[in-house]
Amino acid sequence: MFKVWSERAILPDCVPLLDGVAEPIGPGSATPDNPLACLPSAHCVLAGGMLYDARTMDTAPHLLVISRMGIGFENIDLGAATERGIAVTYTPDGPTIATAEHAVALMFAIAKDLKKASDGLINNRRPDYYGRHSAVEICGAQVGLVGLGRIGSRVASVLAATGTGVAAYDPYIDEQKAAELGVERVADLPSLLGRSDIVSLHLPLNDSTHHLIGPAALAQMKPGSILVNVSRGGLVDEAALLAALESGHVRGAGLDVTDPEPAEADNPLLHRTDVIVTPHVGSASYTGKRRILSHAIENLRLTLRQERPEHLLNPDVWERACARIASAS
Repeated sequence: MFKVWSERAILPDCVPLLDGVAEPIGPGSATPDNPLACLPSAHCVLAGGMLYDARTMDTAPHLLVISRMGIGFENIDLGAATERGIAVTYTPDGPTIATAEHAVALMFAIAKDLKKASDGLINNRRPDYYGRHSAVEICGAQVGLVGLGRIGSRVASVLAATGTGVAAYDPYIDEQKAAELGVERVADLPSLLGRSDIVSLHLPLNDSTHHLIGPAALAQMKPGSILVNVSRGGLVDEAALLAALESGHVRGAGLDVTDPEPAEADNPLLHRTDVIVTPHVGSASYTGKRRILSHAIENLRLTLRQERPEHLLNPDVWERACARIASAS
């Protein structure tokens, strides 16, 4: 039977999904001195956020499949995997619901000044909390989505019930798709930033999007607006964001991602009452975890049966991967 190594313990109710296909061999044997215990004997990996470069792959000479648990795959060297005949899959539909809900939760938390109110109650003990509190209403606000893929589209559908206007900038989405979602499509990023009370980021991190929200973009944002990022920390220049917050140009920020991750303890964004930072847990509802894991296991099952999965990231490897799987069976 094939052996599957996982970075995290497999949820108990997902273990039966591997029956008859693969035997779990980790991460129970991992130690601080040897976090990759058992990986060398693995045929398959259920991959989280660990780096899978050529060196890591070479520690597992029998590796046939890397099944990424999540929508991002920048931690996997696809070229190195293809060179070694390793199929790589991912689960773009798994995190959608939980991550979209987390984005909306951050929008409300910053708009309602929840951290500032809680901190004031704990630390200041001053009278007239009502008079000092100054939240804003989501109803009637304009939300700008940068990216209208799976998660951005789900955010738009949730916001439809709140009375907000929703617009989006996404050069890969046409007018018809936006109209079906009840979203106004904006032609360029500066136009979206300049009209939005809340800007929410839903796009991948690559060379063209690194620090997309930097000094220029922040200056283009509407005064008093809110920034939400549940995608990747590298999309935002944190030093520039801090300056925009300190000047008052940006009202607040809700961040589920930072650069680096986790955020360093001395990161000044952690210590501001107008910023909420969570440690990349947007998709970490139990249902969300189970959905992601079950999708990743299904990708493993299909690949090991030599049935091409829908979400194969390196299709050029498929014939070689199948041949390797057949010889290992």
